[in-house]
Amino acid sequence: MMLEIKDLHASINDKEILKGINLTVNPGEIHALMGQNGAGKSTLSNVLVGNPAYEVTSGSITFNGKDLLAMKPEERAHEGLFLSFQQPVEIPGVSMVNFMRAAINARRQYLGQEPMSAGDFLKMMREKRKIVELDSKLANRSVNEGFSGGEKKRNEIFQMAMLEPTLSILDETDSGLDVDALRIVAEGFNKLRTPETSALVITHYQRLLDYLKPDIVHVLLNGRIVKTGGPELALEIENKGFDWIKAELEA
Repeated sequence: MMLEIKDLHASINDKEILKGINLTVNPGEIHALMGQNGAGKSTLSNVLVGNPAYEVTSGSITFNGKDLLAMKPEERAHEGLFLSFQQPVEIPGVSMVNFMRAAINARRQYLGQEPMSAGDFLKMMREKRKIVELDSKLANRSVNEGFSGGEKKRNEIFQMAMLEPTLSILDETDSGLDVDALRIVAEGFNKLRTPETSALVITHYQRLLDYLKPDIVHVLLNGRIVKTGGPELALEIENKGFDWIKAELEA
């Protein structure tokens, strides 16, 4: 298995948000995590990448056989974890080219590899840019500065393409995207899929899942995964909302 979460409890500002999460992700799988606002979806993604504002009070997370909770955030990224944010940050004055080259070479150093040459890096950038249909002008600007919402999300999929993570967490990547931008982001993601890479897709809506076609769908309510099923579960939620699941739990 790639990711194994066991009985995970986590808090922010002394308020418990995650109340016993159990989740296993195997190589090549796409898992969708659905739930209402405040259910704990983004808390889980923040805990996975090591956001210091969140405190893990009990439980364990193993990633590719290693204790994820013992790693610093940058070590988690170097090990192959990637988070696509709901609201990607702007980094004025730092060009995408320099930003990506620094990120790639930091990971290569961590893995005991030589830095990538300028020629190889630019060739890789050109290839990956085509996959996600990222305009060359955007690639030469400061990171996300002045980008539209769709451009920021596409830029993040481009970063994912460059960093080649083994587990990608897409945290409401579909929020604020029009249909065309959503399609391009999803198609770019699909082109990057391999039998060895996995994803955890956090979303409220079915429309992103129409493109990404998850293998397994989980419903998170009140800090716990209360229901797991196949893609049909997401369709049922789209048609009936979450109340029927609550009623089922209370019955």
